[in-house]
Amino acid sequence: MAITVNLRYTGTDGNARKFAEEMMESGTVAAVRAETGNLRYEYYQPLEDPETILLIDSWTDQEAIDVHHASPMMTTIAALREKYDLHMSVERYTSAEMPESENKFIRE
Repeated sequence: MAITVNLRYTGTDGNARKFAEEMMESGTVAAVRAETGNLRYEYYQPLEDPETILLIDSWTDQEAIDVHHASPMMTTIAALREKYDLHMSVERYTSAEMPESENKFIRE
């Protein structure tokens, strides 16, 4: 069972995008992706909201998330959020098997 966390970072003057770019350019994103248990760490920008960046962050289990949250990397991430004055909203999901009845709607 994977755990996926959707984090929406919202700012002004393009700061959410600048934050995501600095996260990538600094190597922080690559470091998170290399952590044991990380399945996905990707940024997206909604077409209708240029002041928001969505992070989709998936982990194998809660233990992997706890290790990540206890790492020094979180200090770096928190400092960048402060630097760009970002506000956050969070949604958390656990994986579930896709019902057979819904497979007909998936095009691979």
